[in-house]
Amino acid sequence: MLKTYTYPHYGYRRPPELDQPVVRRVPLVVVGAGPVGLAAALDGAIRGLPVLVLDEDNTVSIGSRGVCYAKRALEIFDRLGGGLGQRIVDKGVTWNVGRTFHGEREVFSFDLLPESGHRRPGMVNLQQYWLEQYLVERTQQQTNVELRWANKVVRVTPEEQAGERFVSLQVETVDGAYELQCEWLVVADGARSPIRRQLGLDVEGKVFQDRFLIADIVLERELFPADRTERRFWFEPTFFHGQSALMHREADNVWRMDFQLGWDVDPEEEKKPERVIPRVRAALDGQGFKDIGFELEWASVYAFQCRRMKNFRHGRVLFVGDAAHQVSPFGARGANSGVQDADNLMWKLALVTQGDAPETLLDSYDSERLEAADENILNSTRATDFMTPKSRVSKVFRQAVLSLANEHPCGRALVNSGRLSVPTLHHGSPLSTPDTESFAGWMLPGVPADDAPWPAALGGGWLLQRLGEGFVLMLFRDEPTAAEREAIDELAAQALPVRTLLVAPQGAAAERYGARPGTCYLMRPDQIVAARWHMLDKHAVDRALARTTGHVATP
Repeated sequence: MLKTYTYPHYGYRRPPELDQPVVRRVPLVVVGAGPVGLAAALDGAIRGLPVLVLDEDNTVSIGSRGVCYAKRALEIFDRLGGGLGQRIVDKGVTWNVGRTFHGEREVFSFDLLPESGHRRPGMVNLQQYWLEQYLVERTQQQTNVELRWANKVVRVTPEEQAGERFVSLQVETVDGAYELQCEWLVVADGARSPIRRQLGLDVEGKVFQDRFLIADIVLERELFPADRTERRFWFEPTFFHGQSALMHREADNVWRMDFQLGWDVDPEEEKKPERVIPRVRAALDGQGFKDIGFELEWASVYAFQCRRMKNFRHGRVLFVGDAAHQVSPFGARGANSGVQDADNLMWKLALVTQGDAPETLLDSYDSERLEAADENILNSTRATDFMTPKSRVSKVFRQAVLSLANEHPCGRALVNSGRLSVPTLHHGSPLSTPDTESFAGWMLPGVPADDAPWPAALGGGWLLQRLGEGFVLMLFRDEPTAAEREAIDELAAQALPVRTLLVAPQGAAAERYGARPGTCYLMRPDQIVAARWHMLDKHAVDRALARTTGHVATP
């Protein structure tokens, strides 16, 4: 039981397959109703796919677990509709200021606040159980999603019969086991992934020999004014005999505290209240908060891991989120990366399922998200090596960096307490059409779309709200020319339609996209730039569309 949250319990219903003599086949099954699995199910449903979600539990995340959601993930939640992104922002804690200490001495601080003219902040903190509840409620609004609770997948078998490929599942319930077949299986069953293990697929990488204690505490009053919420990180804190500690705020005046424990500890002993409470008290007292009482809400102990599967696609079985890759939590790269996995995968799977793209398009999910996983693992490994140095040379280096950072700005860039999550820029993606013209700005092919305010005279709001889910041609014109109008009409009428969005050729959007009157961008359904030109050429758009849907082989 938590003081600040009451767990919902979702009802089990007897599956109809238990009473049917013929094995049923469905288009798509998602295993796992965590943030990534639910995001994938929602995205598929919005794109017209019937989705069956299976989860062995009947509630949301136990404990706060993942708490930090970056700007890109919030924009994806916005696209999933139902006011999902706004609910997360409204309930969560927006923060931009981070302060880093060495002992009692403040080494430096940073501000995540993005440039003005973006709808979403750099980071929002929200306990995972709230996020999952909101995702469940949004999923329940979809008529083509069936959520089955207390349905445990115990066997997965990729099969081929008469040249037809599918996946067979055995599912256990309190009423017995049943068989089910699906055309496609999305696996989002977490870091320990029983399905991954059952298929004999392993993860490669490193488990760091260190453990951290997470403690969620409820304070009896606010630590800081609402407009001064901040993240604090300590190297060698004076209040705790350890290498590092972290403190930041969650919703409902809950605060997350992390303490580095070392490897040679008993995890079960360390998360007992009689061990946790004195550490929290010392941390609060050490910061001058001796008069503030607290209650321990939840505690857990974890080890750092930076690992991934060799491939995320295995025929018609596709792995997403922690089932595919794991990183250390500092930097908020786990859930954010997993949500981006779903964002990358589901439009491709919808096109393949609906006959608008070859199955080979799904190979680009593998290549693009492997690139993202490697980038996240690299950043997490570097942060972990800095935060938990094991060799004498590493410790000397860290001490030198922390001393230098106090005196010189150049040293601050070397201090690594977890590089915060940012989207991967897929510059070398096989789906991206390379530039043939010179552009100002940073919106290259393979880069997620930057948001910008929509002019009040045209209804206000935000650019990303108007992109939607399909292929969109952003044309920077107040009014298209006659030739452009003809191309726009042809693009809208073709088998795979491309919708045109007229964008003002002046203002924040034009500046961020390096646009002038007549510039156009082809945007993928996941709101990533596919191609761009300074003049609309319908044939060039068709070639780029063929490339980004996998119809054209690329080197």
